[in-house]
Amino acid sequence: MKIQSIETFSTRFVCLVRVRSDDGAEGWGQVAPYHADITAQVVHRQVAPHALGADVDDIDGLVQLIPEREHKFPGSYVNRAMGGLETALWDLRGKREGKSVCELLGGTPRPIRVYASSMSRDIAAKDEAERFLRLREAHGYDAFKFRVGSEVGHDRDEWEGRTEDIVKTVSQALNGEADLLVDANSCYTPKRAIEVGRMLEDHGIVHFEEPCPYWEMAWTKEVADALDIDVTGGEQDCQLSIWRRMIDMRAVDVVQPDVCYLGGISRTLQVAEMAREAGLPCTPHSANLSLVTVFTLHLMGAIPGAGPYVEFTIEGPDYYPWQDGIYEPALIARDGKVQIPDGPGWGVEINEDWLQSAEYAISEAARGGHG
Repeated sequence: MKIQSIETFSTRFVCLVRVRSDDGAEGWGQVAPYHADITAQVVHRQVAPHALGADVDDIDGLVQLIPEREHKFPGSYVNRAMGGLETALWDLRGKREGKSVCELLGGTPRPIRVYASSMSRDIAAKDEAERFLRLREAHGYDAFKFRVGSEVGHDRDEWEGRTEDIVKTVSQALNGEADLLVDANSCYTPKRAIEVGRMLEDHGIVHFEEPCPYWEMAWTKEVADALDIDVTGGEQDCQLSIWRRMIDMRAVDVVQPDVCYLGGISRTLQVAEMAREAGLPCTPHSANLSLVTVFTLHLMGAIPGAGPYVEFTIEGPDYYPWQDGIYEPALIARDGKVQIPDGPGWGVEINEDWLQSAEYAISEAARGGHG
């Protein structure tokens, strides 16, 4: 079977991709969120010309070919766009074989532990702690992540004293009954990150994410070497050569690739295998409830060396209005776990109403030949 058409349905934040084969089979994928309408253009300009007419089963070959053909554009957008194609091809394969993607990867769909991930920096410490307690009661979460510092903050806090306050308040509220994780989103220089990291250790925090600007890999390694807490990162990195360097130098203790930023399941599997060989756990980034969390659940249900949980955002429609209504059934946390969808492919159905609200484009191969 050959790839006959590649369609995009895009908004500013989300772009879904539908791939159809020449026999009419179809699969759904998604490019990385944010500026997704720009990425949709890249799908048609720099991905589709290399994919139309190709074998739908040659996922690994396409994932290698497209970056080579587009070698003058090694940055994020091509990988984001390629991930839309790649994830759609996995869905198509699963539907054709009557298996979930998790099963195609060698896993078994099952409930998988998640950590409740807060995106908020404008929330007071007391309010965040109270929210976590309510969510624990309602959904059984036993792991939570919250924000410290200021995003790319040059050592500045969101407001003076917030980091110390929220760490102490949340730690006291959960009282050792949940794993606590924090994300600094590239805030700190090494000196300040180490100071904050030691304070985190004193309060029982287990995970210190992206303490330094992610592009300053040597800074992150300096922090990881100085602390006992797990220093984690990698969500932004989309080049396999950067991942090899990061893992070889042990810049982090836990690797966090993002399926959509990196370019799909196949490339994320390569990173996970690099990490496994190095003895490092893999806990991917999936910081919204678009299809990226569906992809990540399937992946984590199958890979050796998977970390102990999957990221599961707790922000609702007021914070991320664009993540709702894309697919059904919605993912729901129960007893601190989320079921890996067990239907064929990704195991979810795309909402037709959402598609009708999106901007549409198609690239199509000539019948009987390449596009």
